[in-house]
Amino acid sequence: MTETRAYHHGDLRRALLDAALEAIGEVGPAALSLRDLARRAGVSHAAPAHHFGDKAGLLTALATQGFERLTQALVAAGDDLLAAGVAYVDFAVAHRAYFEVMFRPELHRPDDPELTAARERAGSALRSGVAARGASGDIGRDSLAAWSIAHGFATLWLAGALPDRIGDNPRTAAREVLARLTP
Repeated sequence: MTETRAYHHGDLRRALLDAALEAIGEVGPAALSLRDLARRAGVSHAAPAHHFGDKAGLLTALATQGFERLTQALVAAGDDLLAAGVAYVDFAVAHRAYFEVMFRPELHRPDDPELTAARERAGSALRSGVAARGASGDIGRDSLAAWSIAHGFATLWLAGALPDRIGDNPRTAAREVLARLTP
């Protein structure tokens, strides 16, 4: 009996998602293969397809989890817009594999109902911080601006593309940069 056939896991779905996060951290989301994922989890090559259908299904599940975790981070920041921006950047850095999947609709099913609901909850958490700030009165546009700034900073940080890096701590750097735009 091979190791693959002998392997048993109480929560195979979770094990596959964890293996996918690890693989994405190493090769990126586009290069992820279900066969490699099965090998990493120690299961048959059919197991990932059984749980997720295909690669897009797997990445949809990861994007959904990512938005759920992002929502938790934003809610924990409370109604402080600066804290929410820093939490956003912190999430992106700490959970890079999720972040790389969440905003790549060509890799997952962006119209999936669970993903749509999770994405909306994250947006709602961000909008509550913007609303508490009482900005221009156009919460939708102000939320888009806040998201764009935090997302842009996170993306630049992860790419190592900031022209003038501010130390080695992304939280400190994000706080310094984002504070320039929040009263």
